[in-house]
Amino acid sequence: MTTTLELAEALIARRSVTPEDAGCQALLAQRLEALGFECELLQHGPEDFRVANLWAIRRGKTPGVAFGFAGHTDVVPPGPLAQWTSDPFVPSHRNGKLYGRGAADMKTSIAAMVVAVEEFVAAQPEHAGSIAFLITSDEEGPGLDGTVRLVELLQQRGERLDACIVGEPTSVQKLGDMIKNGRRGSLSGKLRVIGVQGHIAYPQLARNPLHQLAPALAELVAMEWDRGNEHFPPTSFQISNLHAGTGAGNVIPGEAVVDFNFRFSTESTAEGLKQRVTSLLERHGLEYELSWALSGHPFLTREGPLCGALAGAIADETGVATELSTTGGTSDGRFIARICPQVVEFGPVNATIHKIDEHVDAASVEVLKNIYRRTLERLLVNP
Repeated sequence: MTTTLELAEALIARRSVTPEDAGCQALLAQRLEALGFECELLQHGPEDFRVANLWAIRRGKTPGVAFGFAGHTDVVPPGPLAQWTSDPFVPSHRNGKLYGRGAADMKTSIAAMVVAVEEFVAAQPEHAGSIAFLITSDEEGPGLDGTVRLVELLQQRGERLDACIVGEPTSVQKLGDMIKNGRRGSLSGKLRVIGVQGHIAYPQLARNPLHQLAPALAELVAMEWDRGNEHFPPTSFQISNLHAGTGAGNVIPGEAVVDFNFRFSTESTAEGLKQRVTSLLERHGLEYELSWALSGHPFLTREGPLCGALAGAIADETGVATELSTTGGTSDGRFIARICPQVVEFGPVNATIHKIDEHVDAASVEVLKNIYRRTLERLLVNP
């Protein structure tokens, strides 16, 4: 068994369901301190939801690229244990696959990153630039006290990165076929339209909020928010929940509540979207309350040193011509982009993430480590 696979198994064996870290970061810090990294094990958040964060950095002998690896040690709950073929927190091998919660998302990525750095530092102990790790236990949760807190701390210190790889599982069919070089922003809204409750047989004595809402909602659904661009699809407006009524068939509801979300491109801004929604609601004469939650702004890393180094490393190790993509949900890359102009995500095949019997191809774990190491070599040794 390879060193990378052993570390991946050691991480999977720790029951680190959000926000628990279960000792994962202490294990990583121990490995990194042996390489000369300065490590800070931090905790953020309220007492009933303490989040573990790790900041680690190894500064080279001479100036150069400030490079970061980022990821999360927390995992989603395993779900019904009886449906798993084997214990989700006991790493198991079957038919060339490594099974366990976090195998794909994203403990094998973290293991591959650490071992890649161990090999790189052994070969290049006098490397230029710096190598850093930003690790959290709150990526799968609210995301309020994880990577965002590390980024705020680094901003206060004036610490910046030039390039960063987030180890999210981005590959689709085979390792290396996709790099995420950006993500759309996410803006959620909760709209409460206020009416007057009454008997359904006496509509003149009531005001049906659903009837008032329907034309506005139809216009919101049909509206073109932007046309996207070469990197992003058009901004999407989607309704996730609609609630109204008492459950009785003879009562006009007194209010209607709509939950909706924008996944927006760099062609739109959160403030611009808010303004357009508010203007539309005012034009329709609704009595309403509206609250907003911005999960993240869009970010984009154009083709350049980081994308080129990672794509080259993938080609060297696998022969795969990778694709750059901005599809999918949000990631902690949205926070790291505040202190780093080049942020991409790259990791194993994502077909089983968050599923029963989550797994990765065991042989790909070593290949992933080699890709990370080759990327370091391209950026810090032969930039």
